[in-house]
Amino acid sequence: MNTTQRAVALGLVAALIQAIMLIAFAWPAANIKPRDLPIAVSGPQADTVTAQLAAHDADAFDIRTVADESAARDAIANREVYGAIVTGGQPVVLVASAASPAVAQQLTAIAQQLSGTPAAAVRDVVAADPDDPRGSGFGAMVLPLALSGIAAGVLLTLLIPSIPLRGIGLTTFAIAGGLLSMSIISGWLSLLPGSYLTLAAIAGLVSFAVAGTVVGLAAAIGRAGIGLAAVTMVLIGNPFSAATSAPELLPQPWGTIGQLLPPGAAASLLRSVAYFDGAKSGAPLAVLLIWAAAAIALLGVGILRSRATAPADLRESAPAVA
Repeated sequence: MNTTQRAVALGLVAALIQAIMLIAFAWPAANIKPRDLPIAVSGPQADTVTAQLAAHDADAFDIRTVADESAARDAIANREVYGAIVTGGQPVVLVASAASPAVAQQLTAIAQQLSGTPAAAVRDVVAADPDDPRGSGFGAMVLPLALSGIAAGVLLTLLIPSIPLRGIGLTTFAIAGGLLSMSIISGWLSLLPGSYLTLAAIAGLVSFAVAGTVVGLAAAIGRAGIGLAAVTMVLIGNPFSAATSAPELLPQPWGTIGQLLPPGAAASLLRSVAYFDGAKSGAPLAVLLIWAAAAIALLGVGILRSRATAPADLRESAPAVA
């Protein structure tokens, strides 16, 4: 292949990558709608509301009947549902913009339409941070965490030849990155309430999981691992993280898959810890810990791989003895 042909081939490959990235980021955003979205209903007209919701879209909601408004509030606070419709007298719509501003908006519109009155009271029982009421700042936080982790992993892989020393650099990045990122997000910008050290620990775990995946895969299978990790985190993990929506609003099974990757788990864990006193934090925390443990295991594989190839490399470089 001559230089001209190589230039054309690289241009076509770049165009293909561009198309894939457009699909990965635009397709989920263009197909946001409720899919088995958990909500609660209560009151004397609960059955009527349930029937109306099912008639509107049978697959949109996972409807759960609760005893009263207090039980609905508890279900929202425990992250069992995203909102509730309380009937009996003047209908009340309970939402939680902290869980998902997009869901809160959809529930408000749908519930008011079903109630037949435009004046239905809407109460935000777990509100988003007043400095970020629409959640745009929160959503914008996830991609930089992923990209910075990938960048750190690439730099450590390319510039630090020793795999154990890459592990030291990885740990340093996780600690410093967690503390610094949350000093900006939680401190300066005030986008997240809650304990600074707890939020910093989560951000550090996310940084370790993402950067560790890059470093670990590169150590275990070579530099192709860098591309594999980047594709996983950026083209799959970020657009399906549901940081700006909710897993139940994304096409399935991608909404579920997104929660099994560090960006999606990070968004869910930060929401649970910052706004819901840790409710439903076990699953996303476990996901991040598994990715971090896998990164450490891959580094171990890389160390064993380098030790296995070292004697052969030394034999090849040793001078011949007459």
